[in-house]
Amino acid sequence: MGRGFHQTIEQALARLPAADKDRYRQLFEHGTLQIGMYAPDGTDPQQPHSRDEVYVVSSGRGWFVNGSERHRFSAGDVLFVPAGIVHRFEDFSEDFSTWVIFYGPEGGES
Repeated sequence: MGRGFHQTIEQALARLPAADKDRYRQLFEHGTLQIGMYAPDGTDPQQPHSRDEVYVVSSGRGWFVNGSERHRFSAGDVLFVPAGIVHRFEDFSEDFSTWVIFYGPEGGES
């Protein structure tokens, strides 16, 4: 049997690098699935990723740019970004954090 995964938001946030402005930490990997926690400090310096990505916002609020779209987000929201699409969080609250889930092949699923 495979290994399970359980992590609270508090445990995940405690594992983030304190001095790194990017503040991302991968927490789990199984096959093509990767789960991490992201809590940028002030700005979101992300570049497009090579795999499909899902965010589950754990705390905070702000604006999310996803390709040509821009919309509000808050805790509890789920956001999907296809591989290769420019995206970033903007004007987010100081308490903003999100689960990050990468999955599937390089280049994304069709």
